[in-house]
Amino acid sequence: MQISENINNHYQRIGGDEKIRALVQRFYQLMDELPETHGIRKLHPESLKGSEEKLFMFLSGWMGGPQLYVEKFGHPRLRMRHITFPIGDEERDQWMLCMKQAMQDVIEDKALREELAAAFFKTADFMKNKENK
Repeated sequence: MQISENINNHYQRIGGDEKIRALVQRFYQLMDELPETHGIRKLHPESLKGSEEKLFMFLSGWMGGPQLYVEKFGHPRLRMRHITFPIGDEERDQWMLCMKQAMQDVIEDKALREELAAAFFKTADFMKNKENK
């Protein structure tokens, strides 16, 4: 698939593959290190390498770049692929904590961080599949 010609897309604005990979690596590093994200960390396999690669491929296309995930796995079907994991407000918020900090550490453009945070929250909130306590 072709990269969108829109130079204002998130893929171009973030800096392409290199920056997306750095964002994903930082995200999973934080998930592994922050005690307050233990809830979502335990939902992942011991090694985060596979999760890291899948998120990188997904974000490439999601941000307007090459559709790496779709080419390898087909439609993301995010909610269906996450349905076996209990996701509520706590898990969503832990995921967002990691992503917001990763964006703060990797993305210089504040406006881009804010746009992505809003889009990530909307997607993470859509993943919820359990009632809050």
